[in-house]
Amino acid sequence: MKIGTSLRSSYPVTDPREGARWMVERAAAAAAAGLDSLFVGDHHATGPVPYYQNSAILGRLLVEWGGRPAGALYLLPAWNPVLVAEQVGTLAALAEGPFVLQCAVGGGDQMAVMGAPSSGRGAVFEHHLDVIRRLLAGDEVDGVRVAPTTPEPLEVWIGGHAPAAIDRAARLGDGWIVAPGATDGQAAEMAAAYRKACEAHGRTPVAVAIRRDVHVGGDEADARRVAAPVLDGGYRGMDPHATVVGSPEQVAERFAGYAAMGYDHVLVRHLADDQQEVLSSFARLAEVRRLVADR
Repeated sequence: MKIGTSLRSSYPVTDPREGARWMVERAAAAAAAGLDSLFVGDHHATGPVPYYQNSAILGRLLVEWGGRPAGALYLLPAWNPVLVAEQVGTLAALAEGPFVLQCAVGGGDQMAVMGAPSSGRGAVFEHHLDVIRRLLAGDEVDGVRVAPTTPEPLEVWIGGHAPAAIDRAARLGDGWIVAPGATDGQAAEMAAAYRKACEAHGRTPVAVAIRRDVHVGGDEADARRVAAPVLDGGYRGMDPHATVVGSPEQVAERFAGYAAMGYDHVLVRHLADDQQEVLSSFARLAEVRRLVADR
């Protein structure tokens, strides 16, 4: 079981430099804890709350990261595929290790704001992904070429939880990511559905990943002290049972449970607002990794 991080990108700060600094500090903490991967998300039209955009912020975070896999999410129907290919090619050139393109169809008001169609976004996603892959393989597409291309073949993880999205991930992706809102029971069912779809399409995934919003405390009481006010406030509208809160031993037990479901990668996003609490939780993830590896 690998443990990576999908860093939170939105921070309700008055000084925009503060939120950016927090992301840099969190990336450094993830590196110090020995986490296996680093990712950032994709969201648009979030004002007035700052959301640090994926390509730009990841370029800075890579300075802290080293040679382990890193990547960014792109909601492909909201993007020009040539621009995504150019951004990914540049980021992959900056990265010391492998670059992973995470992608999804996306939803919500942001898609219309970014010019995505109101219907048929699945077909647009598939078209854009095909163009991006061909461009980053060095091919010419409709008279267009991009450079730099990725130093290694592009690895693509596709997110989704609906049956059609799971089948699309199995058919087109190298890996799959289930969204953080799934409860453990739902996550187990979706992992089974994904692996069955991979078999049907004759594909062997390189990553079966689950995102989880977490806080790792010094012990259970410490974890609840930090997380309870956040969860009691209706955190992201999520079922609290979809989050992972506890001591290093308790968190390791939950993560081992995901391995038993068929997941091989947990991507953590911290649910606390307090920066020092988050940095402490990151440090404890080193112990979580050790405990999971010993199981």
